[in-house]
Amino acid sequence: MLRRTRPELPSHAPRSAVVTGAAGGIGRAVAQRLVDLGYAVVVTDVDAGAAETTSNEIGAVDGCGYDVTDEHAATEMARRARGHAPLGLWVCNAGVGFDGTVADQDSGRIRSLVDVNLLGVLWGARATVAAMREQARDGIKGGDIAMTASLSAHGPVPGLSVYAATKAAVLSLATSMDSELRKDKIRVHAICPDGAQTALLDSMAPDGQGLNLVRSGGRLLHPDEVADALVAMVGTRRVYRTLPVRRGLVMRATSTFPAALMSLEPLARRQGARSAKRSV
Repeated sequence: MLRRTRPELPSHAPRSAVVTGAAGGIGRAVAQRLVDLGYAVVVTDVDAGAAETTSNEIGAVDGCGYDVTDEHAATEMARRARGHAPLGLWVCNAGVGFDGTVADQDSGRIRSLVDVNLLGVLWGARATVAAMREQARDGIKGGDIAMTASLSAHGPVPGLSVYAATKAAVLSLATSMDSELRKDKIRVHAICPDGAQTALLDSMAPDGQGLNLVRSGGRLLHPDEVADALVAMVGTRRVYRTLPVRRGLVMRATSTFPAALMSLEPLARRQGARSAKRSV
């Protein structure tokens, strides 16, 4: 009985990459770097027109509208990317950042935070695993999944509690999935940046508790810094990285000793307000 020969993908052969929420900010910066590295990049965003424009501007192979909350659309997007080249990377970057306390958030915003920031990541990651496992049967093994989490994944952020909860879940998901998928040679990564100069941050109340705590770290990150750190993990066994490291240490400390250290929250908030005034 003849056995089917499974072709091996040459190491220099191109792979496709899907980047969600890539019309601007961190997503666009990531997509640009992947284009430069030779990936066949599919730029996706809930704003289809903006995705197409960005795709044309950065030299991606495709740009299209994609709602990450639609689990079936994730499978279709993976298939679309594979039409360009075998899927090598999926970047779960799309997110929303509504601020406000749990008690004050309306149900629509809470549901959107969970649906986009957590379920959107889950659907994309699951579709990626299915596609990569299918490719493996043809000898094209492994790949990467990268997730944009947040510094807030490491500890309490009053005024951004629901957002922080979704990002903590994303970080937990990344660390668990990376272990689950080792036999598939699929690597999973999460980037946990402090506040970055993006539209997400601009959408928050300028004098709100959450934004002032984000600004308490001083200088905001540039999307390019976050993109560089995320892309640097691709192909490695590094599961997550926090930017900057010192802020990660502070956040983990507040998570370990919340009662004691969060008593300093009003002081941090005032520091954030002063930083915001200096940046104007």
